[in-house]
Amino acid sequence: MMYKYIREAWKRPKDSYVKEIMMERAPKWRRENAVQKIKRPTRIDRARSLGYKSKQGFVVARVRVKRGGRKKSRFKAGRRPKRMGVKKITSKKSLKRIAEERAARKFPNLEVLNSYWVWEDGVYKWFEVILVDPHHPVIKSDPDINWICEPQHRGRVFRGLTSEGRKNRGLRKKGKGAEKVR
Repeated sequence: MMYKYIREAWKRPKDSYVKEIMMERAPKWRRENAVQKIKRPTRIDRARSLGYKSKQGFVVARVRVKRGGRKKSRFKAGRRPKRMGVKKITSKKSLKRIAEERAARKFPNLEVLNSYWVWEDGVYKWFEVILVDPHHPVIKSDPDINWICEPQHRGRVFRGLTSEGRKNRGLRKKGKGAEKVR
């Protein structure tokens, strides 16, 4: 019952009490590391819906990613061709997928289960990434999550096997035009 009200508040965070709380937290988050391990999820309703459980073997990391387009590295000397493109380069990966990959690199012994948006300001976006320890005995004995212990799920975030990765690979398309994406 409580999760219902939390979910409603996070649907429009700028219009609810969430904004006041986050305006206090965001300055502290800016001073933290880009990938920060945290004790408990900020959005417990979202974390639980994505598979998080408050038990050993589950880790939550808050990841800060810089917003906006990317700048392509180009040679310095010589004349740059007019339509070469430097500034307005759009990344093929979403910021959420980049956040998942950074968390996986920071914690190489863990596997990414899923992630969700937490907050954003003019410069950064914050995501919380749910990570699971596939070697932990509690995880191995849990029938709901022990599939992540299998060898084919090793490094799943780098192969686009998380929810966001599948989205970027175009696996949510159906029908005409999606013949070659699967």
